[in-house]
Amino acid sequence: MTGTRQLHIGLSLTPTWLKGGNAVPGDPGTGGDPVAFHLDLARAAERAKLDFVFKPDALLLYPPRAAVPRALAGLDPTILLSAIARGTERIGLVTTISTSFNAPYAAARQIQSLQWVSDGRAGVNVVTSIEGAENFGEAGMPPPDIRYRKAAEFTDVLRALWRSYPEAALDGAAMCSPIDHKGEFFSVRGPLNVPGHAAGPPALFQAGASETGRDFAAAIADATFAAAPDMEAGVALRTDLRRRAGRHGRNPDDVRVLPGLHFFLAETREDAWEMHRRAHAHLTDQQRRACVMSVLGLDLGSLAPDARVTPDMLPSRDRPVRSRTHADLLRRFIETHAPSVADLLTRPEVVGSAHWVCVGTVEDVASDIERWFQAGAMDGFIALPGGSANSLRLFLDVLVPVLAERGLFRRKYQGSTLRDHLGLA
Repeated sequence: MTGTRQLHIGLSLTPTWLKGGNAVPGDPGTGGDPVAFHLDLARAAERAKLDFVFKPDALLLYPPRAAVPRALAGLDPTILLSAIARGTERIGLVTTISTSFNAPYAAARQIQSLQWVSDGRAGVNVVTSIEGAENFGEAGMPPPDIRYRKAAEFTDVLRALWRSYPEAALDGAAMCSPIDHKGEFFSVRGPLNVPGHAAGPPALFQAGASETGRDFAAAIADATFAAAPDMEAGVALRTDLRRRAGRHGRNPDDVRVLPGLHFFLAETREDAWEMHRRAHAHLTDQQRRACVMSVLGLDLGSLAPDARVTPDMLPSRDRPVRSRTHADLLRRFIETHAPSVADLLTRPEVVGSAHWVCVGTVEDVASDIERWFQAGAMDGFIALPGGSANSLRLFLDVLVPVLAERGLFRRKYQGSTLRDHLGLA
């Protein structure tokens, strides 16, 4: 036990068990109405008393995935969550906004509208995006330092606009005020035309774990959706974010570190590991090696599976990569462990998205969650269900109650807003 400290748990609304071409006909999400599917997921998460559901987003279509189960249709997350808001009562609703491709006034209006539609349950994951520039008239993505400078200014404008029309102005007890912002990337007069809500401003999430991303998260985020493939990385990340928050004049407890937890749950360990194998069986050795090249810029060539990958083989840190977060995580693993090629090709950064992976029974995974929490590797997590719809059912109906029995999670909601659930002022 950790005193009164308890986990914060969110559920990703991306049905990850349907990816990789392993969907079984008749599985939830393979047909029918994608809005109804996501609403059912959110209601199940609400019955489990989770803090929030979270909808990631990307502003492009990957051609190989054009034919996908209906649940993977790329609906605009804010519109989808507005529909879900009217069919749920307590659970938080976290959308995603790209600071690279949106105007801050329009984004502030959308998210504040979601705050009203949901009666105080809105949050937003602020991302800089790593792809999609060609869909917005750009030849390519700017370098990370420019994207994060733009994101910092975007977020400042977002929060200023939310303050510009206080709720008290509705009763004549306060005034609306222009923000008259003129910066490097944006010029916004204001005020916003949607008033503040009694629940306070929407909660801010951030998902970057690179050096620049960490500093941005420490400065602005109420919670960070972190990539932490192992407990060691989780402890290091949380310690670093808390230290950086202090340097920004914030209470370190104000930044909740929530790694993604990609889980494969079954009644037996054997079944869980078979589920995990099936989920990644579509990835050939050649594709995995190509992924290492994409993530890290490291060409494994024809190295044998038992050959060691040593730190001296790593390319320069200055080499352009698709995601600096994933590159840094994989680089750290190689520097620490000098793994074999075979071991490297099974890493989450290679076969998945650098998230913490748990495979086993309910008791196995619950114990792993408790171990991470006690070690200070996280303040909670965002659940990424893998393998099957039954894996998700076991998580919500069995594992979450086990966490409550251990005193690690709530048995019932104590409030009605996302800020209540996260313990935000």
